[in-house]
Amino acid sequence: MSTSAIRSEIVSHDSESLILVDSNDQELGYLSKVECHQGAGILHRAFSLFIFNESGELLIHQRAEEKPLWPGFWSNSCCSHPRQGESIANAMQRRCAEELGFTTTLQFLYQFEYAATYQDLGSERELCSVFWGLYNDSPNVNVAEISDWRWVNPNSLTQDMAARPERYTPWFQMEWQRIRTEFSNQIPKAD
Repeated sequence: MSTSAIRSEIVSHDSESLILVDSNDQELGYLSKVECHQGAGILHRAFSLFIFNESGELLIHQRAEEKPLWPGFWSNSCCSHPRQGESIANAMQRRCAEELGFTTTLQFLYQFEYAATYQDLGSERELCSVFWGLYNDSPNVNVAEISDWRWVNPNSLTQDMAARPERYTPWFQMEWQRIRTEFSNQIPKAD
């Protein structure tokens, strides 16, 4: 990770209101982020971004050790939640800028519902919209959110994920498998 222009800013708070939804993405109300992730979790709206460069490499990041769920795990380029009153489009651009230091045009791939539990500390239960975009520079990561990052060849990532799945967040593994099998014709090809 580049150490030039290190940013460290708290951009996410346990008290922020997330959007509760049903399986059809109909809003049901709002609840704090911490409450959404307790126990088995409560279904809420989320997004995952997959940012590629012109060489077809994917930007992945290692979650900061301070994260309450899946700290230190490798994950896709950016993943988060829209807040109460915020569109998913605005939330994606906000979060990309907050975590990675840039924004880019994003294209929708698919939406899916999943649940995953982390030890006895909490769970993700999300209706997640998956998008992809292009960016050809180094990110200026926020070290309060990201402890490391790298551009990775998709084939190498697939092989490492199969050999060492315990290094990767569960949503990233699910999303990556589907992207590789169903959407590979929509994303840049690796050189």
